[in-house]
Amino acid sequence: MTALKYLQAYPVALQEQVRQMIATDQLGNYLEQRYPERHAVQSDKALYAYALALKQEHLRNAPAIDKVLFDNRLDLTHRALGLHTTISRVQGGNLKAKKEIRIAALFKEAAPEFLRMIVVHELAHFKESDHNKAFYKLCQYMMPDYHQVEFDLRVYLTYRDLLGKP
Repeated sequence: MTALKYLQAYPVALQEQVRQMIATDQLGNYLEQRYPERHAVQSDKALYAYALALKQEHLRNAPAIDKVLFDNRLDLTHRALGLHTTISRVQGGNLKAKKEIRIAALFKEAAPEFLRMIVVHELAHFKESDHNKAFYKLCQYMMPDYHQVEFDLRVYLTYRDLLGKP
């Protein structure tokens, strides 16, 4: 039986469907049919503009984003597809908080839906720090098919593992 480390939280029936696709060598075809395109966001500057546009469209009252970048150090062994951080610094007599989003560099070559899902997820953390009902409701507000894309992203990560990609 194939271990599906990215899909452990999903129902057994869904895991079995993925195992069937693996056994019949259909997983790659499934992903290629659903997500045939690759996004054009290839630089940190373009990623910042992309995240800022999503924030402006859906979260105008959220704190400003100071930095958004692709990070080569984020890897799946730490279960980090993206990170949101707040860095506090003292400037003069004031405490300044800088908001950053870091996206794993492997998403430079991913489908546009996967990149959007990761950015939406990290932006939602600006309003909701925990993965609770309100957090996922906010994610769905910004991306109505959020849950399906998240599942497919986990299938994509499983497929990458099968191919032996880091």
